[in-house]
Amino acid sequence: MSKYKCVIFDCDGVLVDSEPIGNQVLVDMSNNLGASIDLDYAYKHFKGGSLKNCVQKIAELVEKELPVDFENEYRRLSYAAFEKHIKPIDGILDLVESLSMPFCVASSGPEHKIRLNLQLTGLMPFFENKIFSCYTIQKWKPDPAVFIWAAKTMGFNPKDCLVIEDSITGVKAAKSGGFTVVGYTAHDYNDELSEVSDYVFKSMENVKELLST
Repeated sequence: MSKYKCVIFDCDGVLVDSEPIGNQVLVDMSNNLGASIDLDYAYKHFKGGSLKNCVQKIAELVEKELPVDFENEYRRLSYAAFEKHIKPIDGILDLVESLSMPFCVASSGPEHKIRLNLQLTGLMPFFENKIFSCYTIQKWKPDPAVFIWAAKTMGFNPKDCLVIEDSITGVKAAKSGGFTVVGYTAHDYNDELSEVSDYVFKSMENVKELLST
């Protein structure tokens, strides 16, 4: 029997392969304003954070205030790109279908974005009524609040839960809340997660193996 009683998934980069899509939109919009950055920069500085913090970093790069509709335009462009290109993370469907314990998703994104991406990838039926968004409580990672809220609502203590994250910000948030954390490293190009996670895996199959121990 597994020592874990509940699994808490991050969404972007863990359930759905949205990070390259959303970050490329941010890169293109930033460069249109003179930022001169690439996708590697976005992964390092934007991944796992709130959109508000990303916008602040971009404003600092271009040394001017961003257009008032920047966030709305990002949502419009990224959602359109998700509808065309988003896919589930390799092996995630098999993993969630195999889970015999409760699980949920806790994400920095707005709930309607989480729902959109889960619907587009066929994962929504597994997460109905089990979606926890930082926007709902107005606290963002690295604050652990969204994970603590998710665990409490699901009926578990942090020590009983396994969190699966793909960003430094998310891992630190979960760790500070008392959770055990798997760093999913398929897109960890700078090998950063191994230093802060309890476990690191490149395959969702490895998560199944961990949960069976």
